Amino acid sequence: MEEFTELVRSSLGESPDVIYREMTLGNKRVVMIYIDGMGDPHEMLEAIHQDMPLYLERQEQSAEELLLLLKERTITLGKIGEVKTHAELEAKILSGNTLVYIDGLDTALYVGTEALKQRGVEEATSQSVVRGPREGFTESLRENTALVRRRIQSRKLQLEERKIGDNTNTQIAIMYMQGLCDIEVLNQLRERLDQIRLDSVLESNYIEEMIQDRSYSPFPTVYNSERPDVIASALLEGRIAIFVEGTPFVLVVPALFAQFFQSSEDYYQRGDFSSLVRLLRYLCFGIALLTPSFYIAITTFHQEMLPTNLLISLIGQREGVPFPAFVEALIMEITFEILREAGIRLPKSIGQSVSIVGTLVIGQAAVEAGLVSAAMVIVVSITAISNFALPSFNLGISTRVLRFVLMGIGASFGLYGMIIALIILGLHLCSLESMGVPYMTSFAPFRWRSQKDAMLRLSQRTKKKYLNMLDAHKNGGRSRI
Repeated sequence: MEEFTELVRSSLGESPDVIYREMTLGNKRVVMIYIDGMGDPHEMLEAIHQDMPLYLERQEQSAEELLLLLKERTITLGKIGEVKTHAELEAKILSGNTLVYIDGLDTALYVGTEALKQRGVEEATSQSVVRGPREGFTESLRENTALVRRRIQSRKLQLEERKIGDNTNTQIAIMYMQGLCDIEVLNQLRERLDQIRLDSVLESNYIEEMIQDRSYSPFPTVYNSERPDVIASALLEGRIAIFVEGTPFVLVVPALFAQFFQSSEDYYQRGDFSSLVRLLRYLCFGIALLTPSFYIAITTFHQEMLPTNLLISLIGQREGVPFPAFVEALIMEITFEILREAGIRLPKSIGQSVSIVGTLVIGQAAVEAGLVSAAMVIVVSITAISNFALPSFNLGISTRVLRFVLMGIGASFGLYGMIIALIILGLHLCSLESMGVPYMTSFAPFRWRSQKDAMLRLSQRTKKKYLNMLDAHKNGGRSRI
């Protein structure tokens, strides 16, 4: 017994939260080891106390018989098994299990007594909707997988688990629909996960950076969401979800460019209204990406393109402004980014008020001081609002980064430079892949079948007729119905 406890102490150290509970069952000494706060063996100790007369009657039983009695009668908790190696022993204790060792045996029992305090299921904060489910993922991997299984009650739904991180041993799970997902994509994901060598994994972004196709592209090639209905929908479309213990954000691969403009609420509203809103998001993406650089290029190089009255108005506003349009836009954009970050870090009760009031006050003061023109304040404001209209936070970050690049190009080369930059940007998008799937799928290469849910969202009835029409044309006039 002393040798075993010393072995555990040498592995875990003299930590005060590692509890050693020794007792005598029959004629054998037994020790229970668990970490206070992570494991709670209260129910198991209560069951042993109730069966204590049974152990007192069997004074001559061997250690093997006592082990069998504990497994088959006394300990009725869900998870129970044997550990035979030193590595297994450490892993089971550190994951919240209780270790039960009987003096004289070469193996020990582990019992699932995890008792970690978890945040309950709450409304998703990063992807809010007006109509639709309010549930959001938590930091518990098992609870997250259960939220998805509750929506997809099918035997085709498969789950695979592994641990990544030499120090953290973070549990990772991949979920997919057998028969719907591409087996080549699944095998490629398995291979990339098995090749990860990290000391720690504390959030899903650790995994995202290791499995994405390109590390230096401004566009995200891995989708993430904290909504169970979004993940369930992605699984039913043949995608693969990656769950990481300790974070409410679940990764989805492969990710397509059109996917970042879609919201779960699109499918909870009428198809015509959802299509209009989705087209509006594409327009907002263009405004957020191009408006400042377009304004800089026009006012710096191509004034002849403006109507005379508008040109005179802009000249009047810029009279007395000491900076060129590019510096003016750069000051306002950087100021707004500072206010955005400050609003995020401040307490919720005052963060929103401070960011809004700060924007209004600074913008008005800058115009009155003659540092920027009123037109530039309008341009930066509509750009920022359009950026907030994008449903994906990752795509919004990409838009913010590219906006500064295009501003510099517009200030240096005018509209000609912007057109060349947009051509290069389009070529870059067409060259991207997500797990071997073209990033611009449904747009490039163009596919009629994929247009049912790309820029427009057809109603369920219209979508069925649309697919039947395509199949009839493909089969020489023979419809599936």
